[in-house]
Amino acid sequence: MAAFAWEGRTRGGEIKKGTMDAETEVDVTARLRQMGISLTKVKPKGREIALELPLWLGGGVGAKEIVIFTRQLATMIDAGLPIVQCLEILGSQSDSKQLKRILAAVKSDVEAGKNVSDALRKHPAAFDDLYVNLVAAGEAGGILDRILSRLAAYQEKAQALARQVKGALVYPAAIFVVAILVVVVLLWKVVPVFENMFKDLGGGALPAPTQFVINVSNGFQSYWYIIFGLMFGMVAGVRWMLRTPWGRKGFDTVVLKVPLFGPLLRKVAVARFTRTLGTLLSSGVPILDSLEIVARTAGNVVIANAIMYSRQRISEGKNIVEPLAETAVFPSMVVQMIGVGEQTGAMDTMLQKIADFYEEEVDVAVTSLTKLMEPIMLVFLGGIVGGLLIAMYAPIFELAGNIKAG
Repeated sequence: MAAFAWEGRTRGGEIKKGTMDAETEVDVTARLRQMGISLTKVKPKGREIALELPLWLGGGVGAKEIVIFTRQLATMIDAGLPIVQCLEILGSQSDSKQLKRILAAVKSDVEAGKNVSDALRKHPAAFDDLYVNLVAAGEAGGILDRILSRLAAYQEKAQALARQVKGALVYPAAIFVVAILVVVVLLWKVVPVFENMFKDLGGGALPAPTQFVINVSNGFQSYWYIIFGLMFGMVAGVRWMLRTPWGRKGFDTVVLKVPLFGPLLRKVAVARFTRTLGTLLSSGVPILDSLEIVARTAGNVVIANAIMYSRQRISEGKNIVEPLAETAVFPSMVVQMIGVGEQTGAMDTMLQKIADFYEEEVDVAVTSLTKLMEPIMLVFLGGIVGGLLIAMYAPIFELAGNIKAG
């Protein structure tokens, strides 16, 4: 099946354009005739390469743009506008070229008779499985406007959660980078000046810390390309390892157990799991399909495996509490609350309450972690710089003491 670009006129004389997937041009002509459109031009359409590019090559759309689009589309559908007109208006006013092209393609597919969810599914760089399945549920239930509003609210909360976590990680990462740059500058420019000064002054053997720093500086200047090559190799090796199933699983397991950050990331995972599952269930997506989608969007292999294990046990007739408890990944309080929601028939509501609670917990944890990390990182940076400077000035202090004694 190929894509064809077409142009035609309606019975009222209005010019229409679009694209259609069909076997031949004859099929396009026949289908458009059934829609009351007289074809005037048709030609094969090349694949939109830009829409398939990964995010880092500019083929994706920002999360903020998707949230705005979702919110606006929900409002326009609720106001009674046809979906094709909504897509045309939102595409024309979008500032993102990628989103413009995607919405134009979606509009053409919808005009050709496809469901909105099927049209969105062709553009995974912008609309993930969660988005597409919620739209499909909204279409099936005739409540697309409400589903889109719920989806926009979910996306806004997910973005807020991501910003909190990034805020907690940016400060220590920035301090670590600054520490590396300071050490490189000291070893490259400052230590050699002291070394030459010590040689000019004479005075015999240098203190062990000073000699050690000088040796490190000399080694860095002589073999800097090897050092940076090894660092690059380590980064490349870690990236490769994370692409393997065993490497990713090992990394995600360690991450959840790291002091300070491990508990925070576990709370984030619980909040994401409960929020996503609650949104899917409240939108009418079946429990097994919902768990599969949640597992794909978990962001952690250990969490995803636990969810898929629970899904398998539920498909065998178990309730959701037992398998979740067996995985030992989720806190017992979360498991018990989900069990209560399952028994009362209000599991989606209970999941949303759990998500609200854990998002507040993440907020508190991020604030506490940031306050705790500030003095730790300052001591870390001060210890490195101060240690290097003390090692360099120790011979000068010793020489000054000898002169005074003489």
